[in-house]
Amino acid sequence: MPTHKIKKGSLEVICGPMFSGKSEELIRRLRRAEIAQQNVAVFKHAIDDRYDINNVTSHNGTKLPAHATANGAHLLEKVQHENYTVVGIDEVHFYTTDIINVICALVENGVRVIIAGLDMDYRGVPFGPMPTLLAIADSITKLKAICTQCGADAHFSQLLAANRPTIVNDEPLVLVGAKDKFTARCRGCHTIDKAFYYSHMKDTHSNG
Repeated sequence: MPTHKIKKGSLEVICGPMFSGKSEELIRRLRRAEIAQQNVAVFKHAIDDRYDINNVTSHNGTKLPAHATANGAHLLEKVQHENYTVVGIDEVHFYTTDIINVICALVENGVRVIIAGLDMDYRGVPFGPMPTLLAIADSITKLKAICTQCGADAHFSQLLAANRPTIVNDEPLVLVGAKDKFTARCRGCHTIDKAFYYSHMKDTHSNG
């Protein structure tokens, strides 16, 4: 006797550097779902207060109302309580790795999950939970910005020199900012202050 398969959800990942249009693309997909009268919930990390804590906001000013959360457990509780069928999460790189299990649980329960985030931090290092989320995604859209140095395709977020980060436990503190702190760069133009990082780490280890 044939068995009926439970319909699973899906995970769509939108990634790329800053100023590549990630939030704008996320908003576009979620608005289409709303037009189709699907039950949509939008979330963002509470640390991202650059424009409006109550909205997902693109750099060009496009907005969509959102719930600001600091952890994946609160997000999951909200979705399950309201029985949403489409969930969008912006700036997902700011969440700790517990967001991976939350997203997997939503997908297993038939939810279409659409996330947007930086695939690399300003050092060019894979960012937070993003490597795993990219590996398990059903679809990936990797967007490009334009390098402000040479005009080539930009895959990196460049930290401007005036915004040298605080170092905590040998790791740079997470920075939140827009054009005041970052710009887009291609591989050839992207740089980090290696001397600063290496000298600090050497001093830290010698003092330990």
